[in-house]
Amino acid sequence: MNFTDERNFSRWFIIISCLVVVSLVLWNTTIFFQRLKEDERSKMSIWAHALQDFEEMSPNEDAALILEILNNNTTIPIIHTNDKGEIDYTTNIDPKILDNEERLNDLLLQMMEENEPIIINLGEGQEQYIYYGNSPTLNKLKYYPVGLTLIGFLFIGVVYFFYTTTKSSEQNKLWAGMAKETAHQIGTPLSSLIGWTEILKDENVNKDYITEIEKDVDRLKTITERFSKIGSAPLLKITDVVKATQESFDYLQVRSSNLIDFSINVPKKAIEVELNQQLYSWTIENLVKNAIDAMRGKGKLNIEIKEEPKWVFILIKDTGKGIEKSKFKIIFEPGQTSKKRGWGLGLSLAKRIIEEYHKGKIKVLESELNKGTTFKISLRKI
Repeated sequence: MNFTDERNFSRWFIIISCLVVVSLVLWNTTIFFQRLKEDERSKMSIWAHALQDFEEMSPNEDAALILEILNNNTTIPIIHTNDKGEIDYTTNIDPKILDNEERLNDLLLQMMEENEPIIINLGEGQEQYIYYGNSPTLNKLKYYPVGLTLIGFLFIGVVYFFYTTTKSSEQNKLWAGMAKETAHQIGTPLSSLIGWTEILKDENVNKDYITEIEKDVDRLKTITERFSKIGSAPLLKITDVVKATQESFDYLQVRSSNLIDFSINVPKKAIEVELNQQLYSWTIENLVKNAIDAMRGKGKLNIEIKEEPKWVFILIKDTGKGIEKSKFKIIFEPGQTSKKRGWGLGLSLAKRIIEEYHKGKIKVLESELNKGTTFKISLRKI
């Protein structure tokens, strides 16, 4: 059994143990509740017989024991009626209810539903009925199982949340470690490429070739810096988001298929935000590449910037296959992808860069199947 299996076993063992404990407590509470109810029924039966004996006693008989039984009930509410259903007297009833005939009748109906009445046979076909309700203790106790159930589910929820967040944290550390290691591995051959480029300059090689090689080397530098920043707090600088977006747009337009109709609508003035330009351009690239994949390499892609007094919005709209509304949130989770060979990290990284590093927001603004999708990035203005 490996470490992951042991953690999963521990998690399910705790959850199942919690369910077993809660079930046993609920079972015992139910039994205790029923026994207490039976005890109250027995007490009321004794009380009713004592009342019947008291009414049948002659004046010369000693009624001390019977009176003690009758006076011993100080908690159980009682309504005593005749055979016509008329209320003769009450015991342990709130005076506010006694002053309101409607409320008293409602209480009588409630008692009829809670417990079967105790019948006192007076002879000659006459009967009296003693209706009684649950004592305050019993009324409180009946909510006890509900409270225990809620506590049990709350405990299970806390355990599940703890293991989920722990797993997510481990995954984040893993991805951050892989990103930093990738940046480190790229660094060595990148240094060699820079050296070889300088050598080629002295060998009278076509300058156009060297220029293109330098562009790719610069691109590799950018990628390396991006990966090295994952897992650590990046440096944010006051940056013109319009210029940064335009630069990313120009870079992607030149390197994308001619079947993609690129367009951009941005303000002519600068809009300043706190930005890490390298990570921001990575986000734009991920969203644009995601849009191109959704359009299967052919369609229209538009980037638009809008602003409000405190916010600036970057809208990326495509004419691709669209996203189901039920998947608007889960597409940002790691591993969520519709591509056969995709890792499902592009949108997850975009969300992390915008929301965790830049304290902004990113979401699917709108999407319609087979018509297109619009992503919205929100950043606070300076």
